[in-house]
Amino acid sequence: MSVSPTSQLVVKPVAGALGAELHGIDLEHLTDEVFAEIHQALLDYLVVFIVGQQGLSPQAHIAFGRRFGEVELHPYLPRLDGHPEIVLIDSERGGKVDVWHTDMTFHQSPPQASILRMITCPSRGGDTMWTNQYLAYEQLSAPLRDMLDGLTAVHRIRIGDEFTSRAEHPVVRVHPETGRRSLYVNRLFTSHIPQLTRNESDTLLQHLFEFSVAPQFSCRFSWRPGDVAVWDNRVTQHYALNDYAEPRLGQRVTVLGDHPEGDPARWPDYRAAPGERYWPATVNAVENY
Repeated sequence: MSVSPTSQLVVKPVAGALGAELHGIDLEHLTDEVFAEIHQALLDYLVVFIVGQQGLSPQAHIAFGRRFGEVELHPYLPRLDGHPEIVLIDSERGGKVDVWHTDMTFHQSPPQASILRMITCPSRGGDTMWTNQYLAYEQLSAPLRDMLDGLTAVHRIRIGDEFTSRAEHPVVRVHPETGRRSLYVNRLFTSHIPQLTRNESDTLLQHLFEFSVAPQFSCRFSWRPGDVAVWDNRVTQHYALNDYAEPRLGQRVTVLGDHPEGDPARWPDYRAAPGERYWPATVNAVENY
């Protein structure tokens, strides 16, 4: 635990890999000085939990997000009446995503950060987990890291006939603020690696999906009403545990990001031989995000 010498901010790490609780903050009356400390804690710990924000207004929630960058208007999730910048994560309306993922990597410029405020919690269960993708990359063998540095991956989503998006990003991205490398694939949205055959891509991605969410890279947070989590979407995956039956409601502001940067692909896309079956038309069709 550390205490800021210039403010009342107290930082309490929650796990060895990532994550820290921040105490002594009032987001309703946030100063530039305290925001700078929150931003640095986010870069250091990748996900931070600002506790005790029961009185946070929608206006202050949105204003906090805008300190990081432009706030997104989500294309299809339900929103808070009168505040289209705030998405409702409602367990009673399909808001359970119990699969490891990084938010909206199917966009050309995926979000840089998400800010989720918990409104209603079940009496038990409903925790969220995060994993550190710096560590996942750094603990791969050197030959595998070298190969991955020269590959890209396709990310996509389809929700009925209402929304479809596709983007191609480096398998290893370089963080624009820290300069560190991290894995950038996830089970929910990553479809395939175009430089490889289908079997090679499936096998490699399956390994990365499993390895990147190993327990040693993770932290777990038990919510209380009024808690606010801020995570760096560029270098984490997260998973909302579906182990409860009571209502769970959160309000999320998402901060737009930049185009993921990494090394260029070192090989051309694989071209299937005439008559060879390659990518099925239904691959990675996500019907309920």
